[in-house]
Amino acid sequence: MPQPQPPPHAMLDALAQALAPSGLILRGGFRPDAAARAPPGVGTLVLIGNAGPALWRAFRRSRAEGPDPLNRWTERVVRPLADRFGAKALFPFDGPPYWPFQRWALEAEPVRTSPLGLLIHPRYGLWHAYRAALAFEAADLPLPARGDTPDLCAACAAKPCLSACPVGAFSGQEYDVPACLGHLRSPAGADCLEAGCRARGACPVGREHAYAPAQARFHMTHLRQWRLLSS
Repeated sequence: MPQPQPPPHAMLDALAQALAPSGLILRGGFRPDAAARAPPGVGTLVLIGNAGPALWRAFRRSRAEGPDPLNRWTERVVRPLADRFGAKALFPFDGPPYWPFQRWALEAEPVRTSPLGLLIHPRYGLWHAYRAALAFEAADLPLPARGDTPDLCAACAAKPCLSACPVGAFSGQEYDVPACLGHLRSPAGADCLEAGCRARGACPVGREHAYAPAQARFHMTHLRQWRLLSS
């Protein structure tokens, strides 16, 4: 039997409360048009993600194992909530073809593309991610104002993110994937695997939200496995 839904004005507050124990947070939303490449019939897209270490604490308590444990854990958390709130769950790892989560994020939140290609948030810096989206048929869900922010990267004269990579994998225009992966394959790349990407860690914005070493190591190890095993 379908569960009764909160009224539209209370929907996002109820969803945020339901997500809180998992360390996931609402990351804004928008009304998609044809250019957004959302599923047909979607009136509102609401993004779900994480910032800082809260998700990591909840994920580690779950003792999720197996291939892609964080993705599988995210599905186990989000799909029941999608059913509960009458939405369809979408994930950035669905595909190919993959949903354009970066494009959606630029519509939903005051984020901008950094010289590393990652989206930079005015509060969280580079220490955040998008884990899922909920697609609602309704186009009348009240959404928080997107707001805007100055281009923090354009105002950063030093751009330490570009000079911190030991193999110069970032030029500000592109990401040299072979150089990065070659470094991670080598003994010299152990530091990046253990402590996280040096370029990401050099950004001065949102450092108080930086991932702890164990979380950084998890992400780097799984990045290496995914990229190296498929290369």
